[in-house]
Amino acid sequence: MPVLQGKNAVVTGSSMGIGRAVAVELAAHGANLVLNSSASGDALAQVLADVRSAGSRAVSCPGSVADEKLARSLVERCVEEFGSIDILVNVAGIVEPPGSSILTIETEDWLRQIDVHLNGTFYTCRAAARHMVGQGHGSIVNTCSHALLGTFGGTGYAAAKGGVYSLSLTLAQDLRAHGIRVNAICPGAASRMSTGPDFEAHIDGLHRRGILDDGMREASLNPAPPEFAAPAYALLASELSAGITGRLFSVAGGYLGEFSGLQERLLAYKDHSGGEKWELAALAAELHRSLAQES
Repeated sequence: MPVLQGKNAVVTGSSMGIGRAVAVELAAHGANLVLNSSASGDALAQVLADVRSAGSRAVSCPGSVADEKLARSLVERCVEEFGSIDILVNVAGIVEPPGSSILTIETEDWLRQIDVHLNGTFYTCRAAARHMVGQGHGSIVNTCSHALLGTFGGTGYAAAKGGVYSLSLTLAQDLRAHGIRVNAICPGAASRMSTGPDFEAHIDGLHRRGILDDGMREASLNPAPPEFAAPAYALLASELSAGITGRLFSVAGGYLGEFSGLQERLLAYKDHSGGEKWELAALAAELHRSLAQES
């Protein structure tokens, strides 16, 4: 029996790129789907036909997840059509304006990035979690980006993806006792957001500034097709990954990796119980000594 037979899923951003590949992959493993995209109706209609041809039941709900009511309706439609929501996969995303930085980004562009990537993920996760708690099970897979490390420039996109990572960690802790797993993926795959002249110029610019090394430049400019990233999403959606939650994975082509998270280490210590605080010069000396040991 297919590993997702009888499971019901919502996939946002599913009309093209990674989202489309994920939808087709989930359908191939037996899931019923609610498909969503803010792109043209033709693109969403095509993936709907592809999913149905794989033998899965599917419906489409066009619109932006930045609209709280629309985001909530995706989950409600899944429950109404199929009886439950077992899987939520958030892929919906938009491109930050070319050459965007803290020096150039306009407030409306910043807010648009936060609305689609972070708020949209929050809206769907909240709606899905409330249903999943009643069911006693569920899997949420959110999409992050290596941009959260600060190595790909921009501002709103990187900040929003960092927020999605923190949100995913928090949800994993909140929902673990309810049998709900929450994980996130940083995918490396060809899409409208990672191809084209503007993207290539952006990557070359980061490389010239020394922010991206030769290997990262090459990987960024030659991403694998999105179909190669889709199995990792299907794996985390299924019971084949039972017990795995609160993790951030990286997938590109045939590569699967995991981020170890933020690791804190001791740099300096002074017992404050006697009321004595650090003298500035002494604290600076300890800071530089510890950082020098690291390098």
